[in-house]
Amino acid sequence: MKVRQDAWSHEDDLLLAETVLRHIREGSTQLVAFDEVGDKLNRTSAAVGFRWNAIVRNKYEQAIQLAKKQRKERKRAQAIKPVRTVSNTFSQAKADKPLDLQDVINYLKELKQDYSSSHKFKDLTETLQTENEQLKKENDRLEKELRTLEQKYSVVQDDYQSLIQIMERARKMVVLQEDVDPGTAFKMDKNGNLEKVAK
Repeated sequence: MKVRQDAWSHEDDLLLAETVLRHIREGSTQLVAFDEVGDKLNRTSAAVGFRWNAIVRNKYEQAIQLAKKQRKERKRAQAIKPVRTVSNTFSQAKADKPLDLQDVINYLKELKQDYSSSHKFKDLTETLQTENEQLKKENDRLEKELRTLEQKYSVVQDDYQSLIQIMERARKMVVLQEDVDPGTAFKMDKNGNLEKVAK
């Protein structure tokens, strides 16, 4: 059983980080990386995993994201591998040597794998298309809502302008009445209304 109580060195941490990042890029698991580092440093995989999660991981967040991106790109590249490559390989094998049953079995396995990958790619495309359609519908709905709000705003603006005009006319009428009838005056009551007062 691998048990070690001494402290981790900078080189140990660096080895741990490089190994975990490599396993992430290659599509392997962190547990396999912990086992590999544990074997090299004569530590338990649990101790390695604890060191990674408690100390080292925080220093490599950007590198982890980059490794995950590289893994995704690698899987995508493998999924898009054309079927004709397998066919070309099979044709080349026929030209180089006589076919045996194992060649045919290998060819069919590769063909099945490529077919499965292309179906996964097709499913991903359909999912993205569905999501795109939903986003278009949501966009159309929001545009209609925006047009409705703009119309309401325009109506409020028109009402506001009409109100300003009415108030301006009322003000002019008050001024004109004061000019025509000097014996008439107005005063503001406690509710803010104008009332005519005889002098």
